[in-house]
Amino acid sequence: MNENKKIYTYDTTLRDGAQSENIFFSQKEKINIIRLLDSLGIDYIEIGNPIYNSYDKEFFDDVKEMDLIHSKIVAFGSTARVGTAPEDDPVLSFLASFTEHCAIFGKAWDLHVSDVLKTTKEENLRLIRESIKYLKDNGKYVFFDAEHFFDGWLNNPDYALEVLLAAQNAGADEIILCDTNGGTFPDDITRAVSDVKNKISVKLGIHTHNDNGLAVANALFAVYAGVENIQGTINGIGERCGNANLSTLIANLQIKSGYDVLDGERIRSLTGVAQSVAKISNVSVHDMPYISTAAFTHKAGTHADAVRKNPATFEHIDPYSIGNKRTILLSEISGKNTLLPMLRRVDPNIDKDSDKVDSILSAVRAKEAQGYHFESAPASLELFIRKELGLYRKYFVLDFYKVINEARAGETGKSIAVAEVSVGNQKEMAATDGDGPVLAIGKVLRKALREFYPTLDKVRLINYEVQAMDNRSATGATVRVLIESTDGKDIWSTVGVSIDIIHASQAALVEAIEYKLLKDENEVSSHF
Repeated sequence: MNENKKIYTYDTTLRDGAQSENIFFSQKEKINIIRLLDSLGIDYIEIGNPIYNSYDKEFFDDVKEMDLIHSKIVAFGSTARVGTAPEDDPVLSFLASFTEHCAIFGKAWDLHVSDVLKTTKEENLRLIRESIKYLKDNGKYVFFDAEHFFDGWLNNPDYALEVLLAAQNAGADEIILCDTNGGTFPDDITRAVSDVKNKISVKLGIHTHNDNGLAVANALFAVYAGVENIQGTINGIGERCGNANLSTLIANLQIKSGYDVLDGERIRSLTGVAQSVAKISNVSVHDMPYISTAAFTHKAGTHADAVRKNPATFEHIDPYSIGNKRTILLSEISGKNTLLPMLRRVDPNIDKDSDKVDSILSAVRAKEAQGYHFESAPASLELFIRKELGLYRKYFVLDFYKVINEARAGETGKSIAVAEVSVGNQKEMAATDGDGPVLAIGKVLRKALREFYPTLDKVRLINYEVQAMDNRSATGATVRVLIESTDGKDIWSTVGVSIDIIHASQAALVEAIEYKLLKDENEVSSHF
């Protein structure tokens, strides 16, 4: 490994990642992803080509107006079509007119030349040479993606290398070696890159797919063999089994291998950016390396105890170095040492050997057996502990609520919520509407309680998650609802569990309001 060597990052989430099954980015979502990647310090962001997707034209117009801090935008295309000149190809004409950086792919496996392009190897080389020269004559920085390079190198190494030489001689600024089928193994990656390094002088990059589960490993071995540019997608999304996970790759190279990948302290934004892109993509990163909530979560009692004494016992890196955090789970196998710090938040004088500790631990385990997920909802946990210790104050009672979903002709459907609350001997009823039943319930609760607790006007729901559970003890399908709320200053999470999704949501919303009122009264922190 060559420590401290600069490795450049090239993200293709908006092009290759968008080819993933069930993923479609709106124009606004694409702009948001670009801003996230730019904030992380990604060097190059590939955005595709509107010639391939006509609905992208407005997006490309917006991209031209973006003022990015770090990243450079790369438009993508292919070499000219068989039998045509580059200047007559609409894709290349667009690339020549759009932005400073562009990428084109060409065939590096003679099987594709004969069976896909249906042409000769000489014609394929001409297309590569003339397409690159055309773009260079128009002042472009050109990435040449040698498509299927590793399959080509394994089957006909002489021709695969001839393709790279044609690209280099035509003026390509960087040549990207692509494992397009995603079936190559690390030892072949190493041998191929080493062979190329002896014959090619321009900067090399690596683009791997994950069809054999080795995309990240293959990219790592390519870097160790001498490539300087890593291509991938945030969270590894992409066609078939996906691309190299750029989140994992960056962390492995910078944190574990000592390479210079992201400038300054930007790597501390890695977890936040990856999780934000996951939400936009609507994909789960629950157990993903480095950036997931599970990556530094400890459940076994012996593990949790060891981590408290020395985090290195069960953590291969410091989670905070990449913007993640450590979580010690309260579970059926957790011990007193896990629960005690939380108990002492509520009652600083509680003794470790008190019967109360055993009682509350048993009660927590019973609630989690029902489906409660207190590690994801610490505000609900604090309220539960206060109830068990007799230190819970009931700020209000929800006497009645009803939600009606309706849609008027030509309009988007609205939900109407009605609620009656009691605060002491006083009652208040309110009604309001919202975009969906959950927002409507939250709004009507705050409206009904506003006269008594004006600070509730600042509370907003910022995240809502429903999880279905396999409840073997009941015939109905139980759901867990996790709600994240903010008052503009703090963020807290609450949980509700029921066979009725609306009831579970209402329970989580009530606890979110209760915790806000508790926080205001006691000025407690929302963070454990």
